[in-house]
Amino acid sequence: MAPASKVNKKAAVDAACWMFNIVTSVGIIIVNKALMATYGFSFATTLTGLHFATTTLMTVVLRWLGYIQPSHLPLRELLKFIIFANFSIVGMNVSLMWNSVGFYQVAKLTMIPVSCILEVIFDKMRYSRDTKLSIALVLLGVGVCTVTDVSVNTKGFIAAVVAVWSTALQQYYVHFLQRKYSLGSFNLLSHTAPAQAATLLLVGPFLDYWMTSKRINNYNYSVVSVMFIILSCSIAVGTNLSQFICIARFTAVSFQVVGHMKTILVLILGFIFFGKDDLNLQVVLGMIIAVVGMIWYGNASSKTGGKERKSQSLPTSRSLKHGDLSESSENDEKV
Repeated sequence: MAPASKVNKKAAVDAACWMFNIVTSVGIIIVNKALMATYGFSFATTLTGLHFATTTLMTVVLRWLGYIQPSHLPLRELLKFIIFANFSIVGMNVSLMWNSVGFYQVAKLTMIPVSCILEVIFDKMRYSRDTKLSIALVLLGVGVCTVTDVSVNTKGFIAAVVAVWSTALQQYYVHFLQRKYSLGSFNLLSHTAPAQAATLLLVGPFLDYWMTSKRINNYNYSVVSVMFIILSCSIAVGTNLSQFICIARFTAVSFQVVGHMKTILVLILGFIFFGKDDLNLQVVLGMIIAVVGMIWYGNASSKTGGKERKSQSLPTSRSLKHGDLSESSENDEKV
């Protein structure tokens, strides 16, 4: 295949991966907002456990059909990932409960520089000046869009720090495990989803009761609310899978930067569904700044020297098996 054809094919696949992640992520936010705000299902941690249980079912079916080949992930690595992932989920929920919306958004913005720090430390990554400036512009734009009142207290600050660092570590670890053990997205999900489902479904009801003073067994289920729960779980399969695919093809930093497009889309959809009060000049200006920053980031990071590793320090433990639902290792060094 000609080099130009390969480049075009990769660009098309990259765009499809991003679109898959954006559509499923925005979709699940809208569905969950309706489920919680309209139907009063406020058990966020338990719902996340159901998401991973559904994802586990999907991987079991695919393994039974032969689309997922047997793979190995050491128990110590799995435990590290589960700790990071579960602290991320719980930390975000607690941070939102203890902090103002403004500070919660500020904390979320710090995930990009934290992810950069992890890549610099562990992957010896180097960023060009344009790449750094484009990231700063994205942060500025999203900040203008979302940050309003900013107030913080000690316990809220601690919760935000735990949430940010655990989320950044979890996303970095996705890329790390896929490279080190040559695991495709489906393979990694088949290892992590069952453990996350079990732990979150175990602690979820207790954590949700602590946060909301409501017991999940006392919730008044209806046909419509159950349908929304099923829809949420179904979309979550795509969200979980697309996250792993995108991080495997790119990096945690790129995933965070372009992922802010989801914030922009949520604001636009909120305006469409909930009225013009959600959209004003400040929000529109922030959207424009953020989108310009994302375009700049894509251009700057794709150039030679825009974002590259200083050395190849992470060998894989095995070669990819033929027939795996996985991504080629040639994408590991691409942004």
